[in-house]
Amino acid sequence: MTQSSIALGLWRGFTGRCPNCGKGPILHRYLKVTSPCPVCGHDNAQYPSDDAPPYFTILIMGHIVIAPLLLFPFIWQWSAAAVLAVTLPTVCAMTLWLLPRVKGGVIGVQWAIHQREGVASGVEES
Repeated sequence: MTQSSIALGLWRGFTGRCPNCGKGPILHRYLKVTSPCPVCGHDNAQYPSDDAPPYFTILIMGHIVIAPLLLFPFIWQWSAAAVLAVTLPTVCAMTLWLLPRVKGGVIGVQWAIHQREGVASGVEES
């Protein structure tokens, strides 16, 4: 087994690859975890992602897209309907694009720190 690192797990998960081998897909059907990995057989379903991916996606979108968007003059000059017609589809599309990548990243980080469902990190199983 290869040495796991947080950056490697995060990158492999973000790019949609199995954090263990980096070759097999981590997700199918948009947000369903592929388990076991068809390439290496690693059980990726053992890493619970629960509410973290939507939370981090909202956090990223708010800081990288929404906050800078407020600096553009058209936000304050156009009517609310025109601003929503332009920005809402863009923000929705970006959010839907980012969510599976963040979910893969969360699973990759959990792989790197050896966090499994029902097992505390750093505790040996008997």
